Amino acid sequence: MLIRLNKYIAECGICSRRNADCLIKEGRVKINEILTYNLGQRIDDKKDIVKVDNTIVKKVEKKVYIMLNKPIGYITTNKEQFNRKSTKDLINEDLRVFPIGRLDKDTEGLLLFTNDGDFANYMMHPRHTVEKTYIVTTDSNITSKKIEKLKNGVDIGGYITKEAKVRMLSKNQLEIVISEGKNRQVRKMCRVVNINVKKLKRTRIGNLELGKLKVGEYKLLSYKDIKKLRNI
Repeated sequence: MLIRLNKYIAECGICSRRNADCLIKEGRVKINEILTYNLGQRIDDKKDIVKVDNTIVKKVEKKVYIMLNKPIGYITTNKEQFNRKSTKDLINEDLRVFPIGRLDKDTEGLLLFTNDGDFANYMMHPRHTVEKTYIVTTDSNITSKKIEKLKNGVDIGGYITKEAKVRMLSKNQLEIVISEGKNRQVRKMCRVVNINVKKLKRTRIGNLELGKLKVGEYKLLSYKDIKKLRNI
């Protein structure tokens, strides 16, 4: 059966379809030893041999889903040139998984990993509007005017954010719920309304909460957990 190359790479547990396109554009993918840059390339998943970074990749048999409570100081990428601490290093399992989306180095909290490319694509696709909840700790003065601005959407640099759910938890803490995933979005939103982010933590994705999971720890999610996320 012919399938798109990016879908096949995702089903091999390498990365999401979107990131598979990046691998193809970067010249890191071969089909039957021939380098390809064609984002629309289709392959026969029974006959063709696909290599990523000169390593043969094959479809995974068992789908895995992991929730990690990411500590501050860890980057989310699996591989990078500066040898910084990666969230993948915290997962002590003999599994090939990749992160769904990212949290920046200075943000802690809920981060999902999987080898299921279709699920990752579902979670990251804008049309599914999966809500993400963040707790912002600040030393700035939080006013009702600032909260209203965040709720209604702000310009974070050529992009107006969608409406958000925002409420004050204490005099120095805000809860912000967004359904987008722009790079460093919550930090940029707060900067626009002069709220200095001292600490940022993601506590929830959809109906999945960190709960009592300690910083730096992770747990394998059940099929029931994943089904609930897909049926939000």
